[in-house]
Formats: sequence, structure tokens, C-alpha cells
Amino acid sequence: MEFSQLSVGDNLPETTWFKITQQQINEFAVATGDHQWIHIDQERCAKESPFGTTIAHGFLSASLMPMMFEQIITLDPTRNTMLNYGIDSLRFLEPVRVDDYIKYQFKVADVEQKPTGKLFKVAAQVDIKKQR
Repeated sequence: MEFSQLSVGDNLPETTWFKITQQQINEFAVATGDHQWIHIDQERCAKESPFGTTIAHGFLSASLMPMMFEQIITLDPTRNTMLNYGIDSLRFLEPVRVDDYIKYQFKVADVEQKPTGKLFKVAAQVDIKKQR
């Protein structure tokens, strides 16, 4: 889909499934300084965590949105650029466990004309493929 042609209410195609690995979780912990055992200590999680395994940082799932969004939209590089303007509201309703597969669904919630171009507000949802 061409990004500049999107309108309010447009549902974008779903992304492909993406596997969350322990290596990705560990690298995110290093990048953010968030080394809680629930994310990185597989042995302790097997014994003590209510999830039975490590879980991804919620912000890891959020940080993957731009990469996944780019799977389903196209930009004309001679005319368009895309900047992340921020997040209006964000909730982590269910933990993403190590080795879970996730995909994203996006819907255009609003389009506002700004002096420098259009501001697209896109609602996003993460779906988790149940492996257990």
C-alpha cells in the first residue's frame, strides 16, 4: 500500500509472523539497561515465574512496530519520508514469551494536515500466536 494514499479507517494488511528470541530479549536488555530476571534468567523463570519462561520487554514489542509497518506500506523516497511522532496510548495486555511469534495489525485512525505534511495516526495491535 502506498503510504501517502492512506485514509482514515483504512485497515492495512497484517504483517508476517515474527519470532521473539532470547537473543533479541537479551540485546534489548543491554540496549535499555533493563536486566530484570523475568526477561533474562531462563533458569530462574522456569522455577519462579508465573509464565514458566522468560518474557520480552513490553517496549521490545513496541519498538518492532516501525519495522513491521514497513513490511506492508511503501514510500516514494523522492516525495515521502516517515517520522515516528510518538505514542498516544500504549498497553501491554499479555506478555510475549520467548519463542512466541507476534504479528501486527494497523488501522489508520486519523490524518491531519500539518504545515510540514500529513500526520497519520495509526492504531496498532499485536497478536501473539499461541505456542503452548
